[in-house]
Amino acid sequence: QVQLVESGGGLVQPGGSLRLSCAVSGNIFRITFMGWYRQAPGKQRELVASITNGGTTNYADSVKGRFTISRDNAKNTVYLQMNSLKPEDTAVYYCNAGIGGIGYWGQGTQVTVSS
Repeated sequence: QVQLVESGGGLVQPGGSLRLSCAVSGNIFRITFMGWYRQAPGKQRELVASITNGGTTNYADSVKGRFTISRDNAKNTVYLQMNSLKPEDTAVYYCNAGIGGIGYWGQGTQVTVSS
């Protein structure tokens, strides 16, 4: 059984920063893909950022230059550093991990950017 546990969400003012963490535990052989998605009310879930086990990163255009994804392979943990947050970044953020060809999801963490 694989579990993904996210933390770090909350309420922040525009221009502020948050750091999300996602720890993967359970029957893990090899994690290949790790990523962060988000879903705002009334919108489809979208990819925010991803990182391969080799360290190759990919970002949505809307977050380039503001968000940074990183991973600690020894801890099976992925992070999302979010700077210069905007109200349009408000959403539930989900962690995703690709293990053995299967994608696993975390429970989601709410990020609200508001003054």
